[in-house]
Amino acid sequence: MSVPHKVGSVKSKQVSSFVMQDEEEGLDTAEGEEWMQGKTLVKPPDQLDLTEAELNEEITRVLKASNPNAPQNVVRYSFKEGCYKPIVFVDQMAIHFELEGNLVHKDSDEGRRLMAEQAEVDDGGGDERPDNVAIKAGKREQKLTNQFNFNERASQTINNAPRDISCQTEPPPRANFSATANQWEIYDFYVEELQRREKSKEKHEGQFLNKEEDRSKKKMIQAETQNDDISQLAMVVKIIERMVNQNIFDDVAQDFMYFEDASDEFRGEKGTLLPLWTFQYDKAKSLSVTALCWNHKYNDLFAVGLGSHEFTQQGGGLILFYTLKNPSYPEFIFNTASGVMCLDIHEHLSYLVAVGLYDGCVAVYNLKKKTDQPIYNSRASSGKHTSAVMQVKWQKDDLDSNHNFISVSADGRVVSWTLVKHELVFTDIIKLPVIDTIPDDLKDVIPTVGTSLDFHKQKDYSFLVGTEHGKIHKGSKYYSSKFLEKYDAHFMNITRVRWNPFHPDVFISCGWDWMVKIWDQTMKSPVFTFELKTSVTDVAWAPYSSTVFAAVTTDGKVHVFDLNINKYEALCQQKVVSKKTKLFNIEFNPVHPIIIVGDDRGHVTSLKLSPNLRKKPKEKKGQDLPKGPEVEIAKMEQLLSSLR
Repeated sequence: MSVPHKVGSVKSKQVSSFVMQDEEEGLDTAEGEEWMQGKTLVKPPDQLDLTEAELNEEITRVLKASNPNAPQNVVRYSFKEGCYKPIVFVDQMAIHFELEGNLVHKDSDEGRRLMAEQAEVDDGGGDERPDNVAIKAGKREQKLTNQFNFNERASQTINNAPRDISCQTEPPPRANFSATANQWEIYDFYVEELQRREKSKEKHEGQFLNKEEDRSKKKMIQAETQNDDISQLAMVVKIIERMVNQNIFDDVAQDFMYFEDASDEFRGEKGTLLPLWTFQYDKAKSLSVTALCWNHKYNDLFAVGLGSHEFTQQGGGLILFYTLKNPSYPEFIFNTASGVMCLDIHEHLSYLVAVGLYDGCVAVYNLKKKTDQPIYNSRASSGKHTSAVMQVKWQKDDLDSNHNFISVSADGRVVSWTLVKHELVFTDIIKLPVIDTIPDDLKDVIPTVGTSLDFHKQKDYSFLVGTEHGKIHKGSKYYSSKFLEKYDAHFMNITRVRWNPFHPDVFISCGWDWMVKIWDQTMKSPVFTFELKTSVTDVAWAPYSSTVFAAVTTDGKVHVFDLNINKYEALCQQKVVSKKTKLFNIEFNPVHPIIIVGDDRGHVTSLKLSPNLRKKPKEKKGQDLPKGPEVEIAKMEQLLSSLR
């Protein structure tokens, strides 16, 4: 509705206040005579000066029945149209007070029933009630209980008294502290701290100086005082660095932990590889990854050997240790005088690393030592290899509890190295036989090059050696006169040979002839052969299944097979590096569903296997499927029995 009014009608309201001008204007007023003084109108400084026409102007105001607080842009999702739709009609009603009544209309059925019951009660009450007597006497009319033609209906119940439970505690003490620090105060604090430590050290040394029986306590106190150095910050800084890296690579860490490729459901039996972290070191750009090995105790730590396979590009090498917790920088760095060709981490003593170098030396590094020099080196030994060491493998301790490992080299020798005191003691196990095509006068000059070595998972004395001429020799540590078996595996260089981690008779090999072959040691011919259309540089069995293996090729592809699902082709063939980049090594993580691959540019790439590449039998309700090595052996045995 419209409410016209005049501005002039509120002239008097524009006067803000009247102020007596007494002391401010310099007027002297006696006490009690304020009413005799004149009062002056004080005008606010921001008051507008309006003309008479503006004061007489009529201003129309319109009142509308719309809620100013009602939303104007409400949308709702329409499942019919599959999109969000704006709501045209918005409820403008605003409820300020709401009360549920207990009134019944007298003309309704319930109202008539209540009136009839009330009349029966009144009739049964007799004439003793004073209001009935008054009505009969005609003194006054009956008082209506409701003036709006309604009957009252109410009930009264006893409500439990509310109970308040509260408790009060003393607030924690508070104190305000403030201080300033400059360079001199920080310097003085460090000087006092160093003096305190020196006094504490002298005090403890004085206590045990003349007591020979307490030397152990003295050494312990010295160790404690040394650990109380500022070098303790190194561990704190490492933890902070890992936290920062996990925040930077948070999306990759989330994929590593939780992501499962849902599109595998629509691929049938095929699978994919999800790239995770890429590990790279600036000083390793000119080197190739020649070896990879996971730590058996710390499943997030792995070692990388860097060198070169080319004779004309030889120089120094590197040994890097990376962890999945910090992909941006290596945990340990060791520089080597020659290129690294192979390495192996001890299964139980995870801080010992055996390394084979291009110049024929073998070395052992200790991660606990704060130096990049090896604790054992065969450089000064008379029995060191004369050519590149292609493979090293740790063995169980001998009868004297000495650590030992075995190496195979391009000079054709298989040598056992024992760590005795401060030197490496060598023992020749066997020498690779010379091929028949070499003339007799050159057999001593041209050795058979050993390229790969692997020991049986159950029978640790049995081993396989792959050669440059495509032969695989099976030997024993306890029989050094000749090899037990020979397999004509490939017609070019064998790059890798590995025993199956579950089945005792199965091993796999690959080579430059584009072939990957799976063998039964009781048979002379392979049971499975796969051609990958380019040189195969490495192959590895999966630790979770006896029928799953993966291979890498020089065209930058990773091939993943599962013989239990498909015996003829790979479940995944995926290029994981850029063009003109060759892949040289591959390793499965012993626990997590990831693999790492190394290339010729010094980079290591980690990849996560999709669910189709690590399928397990589905468990039926109420039935527990058998698990363990026996199940994996039976699965492989079933495949072999159909081919024998």
